[in-house]
Amino acid sequence: MKKSLLYLLLGLGLATCQKNVATGSGATPTPTPTPVSTTFMNPLLTTGPDPWVVQKDGFYYFLSTTGGDVRILKTAKMTELNGAPSTTIWRPGLATSSNSKYDVWAPELHYLDGKWYVYYTAGPGNCCGGQRLWVLENASADPTQGTWTEKGQIAVPGQDLWAIDGTVLEQGGKRYLLWSGQEAGSDQQNLYIAQMSNPWTLTGTRTQLSHPEYAWELNGFPKVNEGPEVLQHNGQTFIIYSASHCSTDDYALGQLKLTGTDPLAAGAWTKSATPVFVKNPAGGAYGPGHNGFFKSKDGSEDWLIYHANNQAGQGCGNARNPRMQKFTWNTDGSPNFGAPVGINVPLAKPAGE
Repeated sequence: MKKSLLYLLLGLGLATCQKNVATGSGATPTPTPTPVSTTFMNPLLTTGPDPWVVQKDGFYYFLSTTGGDVRILKTAKMTELNGAPSTTIWRPGLATSSNSKYDVWAPELHYLDGKWYVYYTAGPGNCCGGQRLWVLENASADPTQGTWTEKGQIAVPGQDLWAIDGTVLEQGGKRYLLWSGQEAGSDQQNLYIAQMSNPWTLTGTRTQLSHPEYAWELNGFPKVNEGPEVLQHNGQTFIIYSASHCSTDDYALGQLKLTGTDPLAAGAWTKSATPVFVKNPAGGAYGPGHNGFFKSKDGSEDWLIYHANNQAGQGCGNARNPRMQKFTWNTDGSPNFGAPVGINVPLAKPAGE
């Protein structure tokens, strides 16, 4: 009788345990997963004039004009740029700096011949009159690591003329520097090209590729063509540049297309008579320009990065902020940037993010 009672009690206990397990009583609840956003909104940062992006080894490296130094933001996803760590790689007074250049503008980062190079604009501190182009070099695999050394000024041999916004074109097995410069005694900004013998040295003479001539290029003073950027697609080469003065709301993007064979020949380039990217007041995009290009995380999409002001009349200051948007291609192979998308409007993230 005692054994029967014991078996009965054990049976009830086992049944109770099995019921508790079956109903999850006492088990740790499974947390509800946090929804992953598939969209982002412009602007990417509250400030960041003259944005530049380059990709390597799964990371994006972002640079922009700060005025006083050169900084690199590193991120695996462009939509997370706002949380990316920032590394200052150069400024006047650093232990690695042998000069005292100020008004630091439009740095660009390029990976050439197994090393990193930054082309930046700087001068003696009087804003515009003394601006020149300079080069930094770093042999580290990661440009936010290692040591940056100064390679000095990059200029046409025998010339010491105002120059800003340097970038690199690789075409037909040769390398060229593109920039915005002036003729002696003139304030007008034109686009120039010269061949490079190495990443910090020009050889030969320069060729003027474009100057302000159409009405949409003539807003403000001085007259401006600047910020040339290279865009290559399906065997075609374009230069997308900024026109009119940045102090105006009509700062816009123009286009040159390489229709000849020699990039050093002015006649080898065909200029679009109309702008390819202009302001969108309804979307809070005034003075859109000084752009760059990058691929989506999975490599399937082409993206434009540029700066603009949120409101009219904000000019050339730190109110300019970086935005990005996907673009497509026309049937003739030229880029179709559309119109600047509105700020604070949800947009689909780049594919692969």
